Amino acid sequence: MGKVLNDLLAHLCVERLEVTLFRGKSQDLGSGIVFSGQIMGQAILAAKETVESKFKVHSFHSYFLRKGQTNLPIIYEVEILRDGDFILTRSVKAIQNGAQIFRMAVSFKLPEKGYEHQDKMPNVPSPENLISEQEMALIHADMLPENLRDKLVCEKPIEMRPVTFVHPVDPEIEPPKRFVWFKANGKMPKDLSIHRYLLAYASNFNFLATALQPHGISALSDKMQVVTLDHSMWFHHDVNLNEWLLYATESSVASDCRALVTGKFFTEKGKLVASTIQEGLIRKRS
Repeated sequence: MGKVLNDLLAHLCVERLEVTLFRGKSQDLGSGIVFSGQIMGQAILAAKETVESKFKVHSFHSYFLRKGQTNLPIIYEVEILRDGDFILTRSVKAIQNGAQIFRMAVSFKLPEKGYEHQDKMPNVPSPENLISEQEMALIHADMLPENLRDKLVCEKPIEMRPVTFVHPVDPEIEPPKRFVWFKANGKMPKDLSIHRYLLAYASNFNFLATALQPHGISALSDKMQVVTLDHSMWFHHDVNLNEWLLYATESSVASDCRALVTGKFFTEKGKLVASTIQEGLIRKRS
């Protein structure tokens, strides 16, 4: 327990090559393409290396321009756009084979006290009464394609407990809403900034899949192309991935082979700690 988490945290680290130039390792989760959450996590970490520790990342906005290759490292070039007294802004470019595969604008802020309000947390079963995606996959192993079985039943660095089971290959038609509890599979470091990087990484899981539910299809369905185009995230409070967080996602629209999905992370006590929004391609290849 915890080894897969430690391996992931080590993988998200970036090596400093120059003052604003970094290199990150690529990880293959089974698709042969670099997971978009990995690129976001490494890009934020690279940007964070150029700011003082008292500043916290509060938002980022990113575009995925090309597929990342898992057999090559990724170079992250950070540009210092603004250094203010309370807010710092960075631009991060991710490069492979001389081509830009990703671009992010990321902002850091000094914490302050001020007005507060938030949405109410959805009323869903607690994680203690649910089982993990890994356990679900083991129970339904005979229903899964043999070539995908090992990937779905293996231990994950983030434990995810869906409120409702959705078949990964042959789902039923459901409304475009999904609720999944998230927690680190092991003990996280005390540095809460690392928790934000890991939540950015994890925020891409169970996201675009929400937009497929009204159509009774899966990203693993025959000839389906499901690709992240852009992803933005806002951190409202400190995040602790040693504790359960509910990821509530909803797709408000799909058109032109594109789908828009929004998400909110709540603590078990109902505090809204982060929000996300993403647009992605959902289309069937001819």
